[in-house]
Order: sequence, then structure tokens, then C-alpha cells
Amino acid sequence: MAEAPPLWAALFPGQGSQAVGMGRALASQYPEARDVFERADDVLQEPLSRLCFEGPAEQLRLTRNTQPALLTVATAAWQCVARRAPGPPAGAAGHSLGEYAALVAAGVLDFDDALRAARLRGEAMQDAVPVGEGSMAAVIGLSAQSVDELCAAVRRSGEVLVAANFNAPDQTVVAGHRDAVERLVEEAPAQGAKRAVLLEVSAPFHSPLMAPAGERLAAFLGQIPFADGQLPVIANVDARPVTDGEQARANLIRQVVAPVRWVDTMRTLADELRVGWALELGPGRVLAGLARRSGRKLRVLAGGDPDEIEAGLARLDEQSR
Repeated sequence: MAEAPPLWAALFPGQGSQAVGMGRALASQYPEARDVFERADDVLQEPLSRLCFEGPAEQLRLTRNTQPALLTVATAAWQCVARRAPGPPAGAAGHSLGEYAALVAAGVLDFDDALRAARLRGEAMQDAVPVGEGSMAAVIGLSAQSVDELCAAVRRSGEVLVAANFNAPDQTVVAGHRDAVERLVEEAPAQGAKRAVLLEVSAPFHSPLMAPAGERLAAFLGQIPFADGQLPVIANVDARPVTDGEQARANLIRQVVAPVRWVDTMRTLADELRVGWALELGPGRVLAGLARRSGRKLRVLAGGDPDEIEAGLARLDEQSR
């Protein structure tokens, strides 16, 4: 008996993957992608598509713009794949903001509602901490436990400094008050880190400092419908598969202040859902890079432009025969 082909998953990137020009080729080649961009412009009553396609970069980097823009590009890429794929993925996951795109793909969230939520999320996160008071940094070459211990060692009374993204076994992002983050960056090499770098972000995402943003977002999410999912979405907060709409709502609220457990997400996809490969539906190849470092036998292919999407569809077609 022939061995069954490996299952696939849909992955959606988060903030940091944006780039001017993202989605332009998709909208040019695929009518369904163009429809998504036109819908986003209509819902937000502004030319979000032009910002994605043409910039300027400094406007695209603003969190209030980045989050709905990434959601729109990811949803456009998903529509291109979903309407041509021979079958659905075994599951979906998104990194931070990408979880909204995963829930749209699973049928849990309506795109219009998700888009409005992404805009509010971006504004609320930006407003939660005054500019310059918070920061984030990536620590390379230390275990998650070592990073937690380092946070505790350099954190002073009254300061917040926590692990915010468990991205790979040897890469953890921290978030908190700027002074604390900068001290950690200075101390990390002496504790064995290969590298520790400040990130160009406007707020300390996924930390307790985001609590005011969580409250604003919870009020909005409580007013929109969450359906039960058509496929499991692996939640950032605990890396567990979710199809229940109410649980998905609660997870998004918790996600604002909780760390992104991406290492465990890869483990769940590979070990529990038996996923062998995935398409990264959106700009960039951040998730593909993290998958290579995850220690799991899960290959992630880029799927942010027409050539990449066609290559992914060809692989799906070949495996379905």
C-alpha cells in the first residue's frame, strides 16, 4: 500500500513581514485577490490597497496600518489558494496578527469584521504605551528558559520585561519597558547569547503593558460574531487546535498580553495534526525560516506572490492524484 502524502497547513505571517509592493502581483493576476483589496478599501473607507502596493514605507510601518494591511494581503493569498486547491488544509495558524487571517480562512471570522478588528487592534496597541517607553528585542542562541531567567535577573522593581514570542528553540523575543529591554540586550552576550538586537517596533507587544489594548479589543470582539471553524486553528496562547468560535474569541483577547507560542504551534501541527508541509500565505518568508529552526520535520513554502502560489498549487495537485 502506497504511503499517504503528507498533509498541509496554511500559515499566516504577522507584523514585521510587511513590505511596500506586497499583494500587488496577486491583485493583478487573480480576480479574487483584487476583490479582497477592493473590499478592504471599501470597509476602511481609505486606499489601503494603494498603501500596500505603493507605500510610502513609513506609513505602512505604522501599526494601525500594518495590521489591516497584512490581514488583507494574507486573506487575498488565501483566496487564491482556497479556490484552486483540490482540498482544504489540515489546519491553519498565524503568528500574532496572522491568527486573524487564519480565523478568516477557517470561516470563524468574517473578513470585514476581522479587518475592523485589526485596525482597532493596531490603534489600541499603539496607544497603550507612550512612544519611547516600551521596546522589544530578539535573543538568538539561548533557550527559552535561559531568556526567562535573564529577564528576571535584569528586571528592576516596577518594570515589565517578559518573553513575548517563543519563535524557535534558539530564538525568543522579549518585550517590556525600554530601559529593561536595553539592559537585557547588553547582558545577553555575557550569558551565552549569539546575538541580542533591539527590534524596530513601536510598542512592547504581547506583554502585560498591552493590557489597555486588550480591554479595548475585548469590547469590540464581544460585539461581532464568531462562528465555529471549518478547520482547526492553532491558537497562539496555548498552541492548541480550536474550532469552537467562542474559544477563538477568548484566545484573541488573551493573545494581546500573552506570548506567542510558535515553537509549540509547529509541534502541534507536525506531531498532532501530522502536517508535513505548509504554505506561508502573505509577504515574506519569516515563518519559513522559523520552521527550519523548529526541530520539526515541517517544511514551509512561501506563498506570497503568483509564482509561489502556483508552485504550491502544483504540489497539492500532484499529491491529490
